[in-house]
Amino acid sequence: MKELKLKYGCNPNQKPSKIFMKDGELPITIINGNPGYINLLDALNGWQLVKELKNTTGLPSAASFKHVSPSGVGIAIKLSEVLKKAYFIDDMDLSDIATAYLRARGADRMSSYGDFVALSHECDEQTAKFLSREVSDGIIAPSYY
Repeated sequence: MKELKLKYGCNPNQKPSKIFMKDGELPITIINGNPGYINLLDALNGWQLVKELKNTTGLPSAASFKHVSPSGVGIAIKLSEVLKKAYFIDDMDLSDIATAYLRARGADRMSSYGDFVALSHECDEQTAKFLSREVSDGIIAPSYY
């Protein structure tokens, strides 16, 4: 794909924008939906953040972005029993990327509503199930289960 027409510009009342490559293909693939300009910026900024966190800490990481600002960031450090109870998951064993996602989303649940999620590792089945319970505009990850 050399060109991607976006849903709209910075705001819904603006003309649609697009991204394109003069030479070669775009480095992204849209699996489902039609992102807007801000969604694209959230995805790219979120991706850079989780990539840096992964490279710095060596741990899977996740970010929740909204309007080009992080509303939550998490790394795969085991959740305490108190947090597991607060998230209503005290009976579950979590994958590393699911843990990172729950930490990111749990940092500010109100601000994360309608966010764009970035994951440093594959979106596994468990993380996808958690994502399906939330309102998010999209997700960027290196691969999907």
